[in-house]
Amino acid sequence: MPTFPARSRLYGFSLALIAASIAPFAPAQTPATPPPPVLPATLLVDIDHRPSASLDGAWHYIVDPYRNGWGDNPDQPRLNGFPKNDHFDGTRLVEYDFAASGVLQVPGDWNSQKENLLFYDGLLWYQKDFTYEPKPGKRTFMHFGAANQRASVFVNDVHVCDHEGGFTPFDCEVTAALKADGKNFVVVAVDDARRPDTVPAMKTDWWNYGGLTRQVYLVDVPVSYVDDYSLQLKRGQGDEIEGYVHVVGAAAGTTVSLRIPELSLARQAETDSEGNAKFSLSPQNLIRWSPQHPKLYRIQMSAGDDHLEDDIGFRTIEAQGDKILLNGKPIFLRGINIHAEAPYRGGRAWSEQDAATLLGWAHELHCNFVRLAHYPHDEHMTREADKLGILVWSEIPTYWSIDWKGAHALASARQQLAENIRRDHNKASVILWSVSNETPKSEERLVFLKALIDEAHQQDPTRLVTSALLTHLNTADKTAILDDPLGQYVDVIGSNEYIEWYGDKIGDAPLFTWKNPYNKPLLMSEWGGGARSGLHSEATGDAMGWFSEERQAAIYRDQLAMQAKIPFLAGTVPWVLMDFRSPTRLLPNIQDYYNRKGVISNKGIKKKAFFVLQDAYAKMPQ
Repeated sequence: MPTFPARSRLYGFSLALIAASIAPFAPAQTPATPPPPVLPATLLVDIDHRPSASLDGAWHYIVDPYRNGWGDNPDQPRLNGFPKNDHFDGTRLVEYDFAASGVLQVPGDWNSQKENLLFYDGLLWYQKDFTYEPKPGKRTFMHFGAANQRASVFVNDVHVCDHEGGFTPFDCEVTAALKADGKNFVVVAVDDARRPDTVPAMKTDWWNYGGLTRQVYLVDVPVSYVDDYSLQLKRGQGDEIEGYVHVVGAAAGTTVSLRIPELSLARQAETDSEGNAKFSLSPQNLIRWSPQHPKLYRIQMSAGDDHLEDDIGFRTIEAQGDKILLNGKPIFLRGINIHAEAPYRGGRAWSEQDAATLLGWAHELHCNFVRLAHYPHDEHMTREADKLGILVWSEIPTYWSIDWKGAHALASARQQLAENIRRDHNKASVILWSVSNETPKSEERLVFLKALIDEAHQQDPTRLVTSALLTHLNTADKTAILDDPLGQYVDVIGSNEYIEWYGDKIGDAPLFTWKNPYNKPLLMSEWGGGARSGLHSEATGDAMGWFSEERQAAIYRDQLAMQAKIPFLAGTVPWVLMDFRSPTRLLPNIQDYYNRKGVISNKGIKKKAFFVLQDAYAKMPQ
């Protein structure tokens, strides 16, 4: 039987973060400010399979750059500010009124909804009235798919929880805060101000979309309920399924039932002192999940009054030498990077339709793999990947420069990693947890990231761990060496390189020789070049105009020729599927605040490089 993390470990990251953090909305310049009380959120897995009441739609909002909404002290939360949801009626002085303020749509970022908020980083308050009556014998949670980046939630002027991390879900229990007459309101303070001690930190090559960027809804559960479970196929050639179901509020010895009707399996187990009921199943005629056969089984769980279902695929993923093995057989990953940028409309992607469009394009490219960069994407993406048979690299935003010595940064990264793993550890499509992207070498960085790698292995021993590393390129003798010391700790090495774009000439890539001293699988995790859709060049060779579709297509042909000669290459993941908004891309009439390395424009127009990649993938063994 596998070892299972204790519940205290799963919740320990948020407790460590609370202990290490300064005030969640305090400016970075005042680290000595005493921390206010912080209420940790929880995380219920598979909440999208529970009956729920949506809070999506129009929410009133107030932009608060000077943090007046906190009341007397703008550096520390107080309950005499905006959480009261007071109203101006002319009889007394009240200097705010949500009811008289404008509205934003939730889910949605504020940047793409309001032109005057496009560049806004800071504090913004949301408010919504809702009707919901507490139910006898039930506990009610308010679920947030994501709030970028720090959030404090108040229901009927009761502070119910806080959360840091802009891309992972969280749940606030609101049972005691709901009013018996059903007339309620919620106020959420969301702050996306960049800080040096957060993850990510001060600078990213993507837009810092602020707000309630994913769905919000209410869900009722019994007093004793299933909050987490894990069912995985044991590594190796056998067909043994191992796992656990965890029940909150269950006394030791509580019976938990598990059924997989299609496999004619029904088992019962009793919870231990930590609420875990452990299972080991040996099904007959199990169909393993794979890109060719993305088979999902309906799983049914019950514990007391709680009943929950999920659709889970079973497969194994391993690294053996320089090969990646899916279900015990080598697989070459034909991939593409994807940012969570909404196709056509822009802004943060969040819907089922966004996921279907983005992964549909990947499927059209003949991809069997996607890297969801550089943060956890909406759960619709991993659900859709499960259905389509597309393997997934899932990443947390430990990006570029981080406060490697800071306790808060490490605690935040650990929390986001744990929440990401907990949400998606039953998704067959997810095969790689990534702990970082393009981080500069240092001893402090090595200690920081090794701690995350160890944590990922402990939390989920069934998957592989990776990181996107920078490659040492010697342009004089055309050699590339995978010499980042982090390579000794990851299971799969990711390499970001932009030969022929940030250096070298068209035609140089096929001349490079690659060396891998680690004898581990290599994924070319980023490569490519930029092109403005519709911009063409009549020149040939290295004289082709920059940002032309022809130059981008030439880079793709040369890169693919180079990679075909790398014997230890286990997959390739060009950058990137679709153009995405970025504040670092400033060239007028070409970039216009967009990273133009997409093979598809942000308006959905396919560039020449799309068809180069599509043709190459179609010719590879499927």
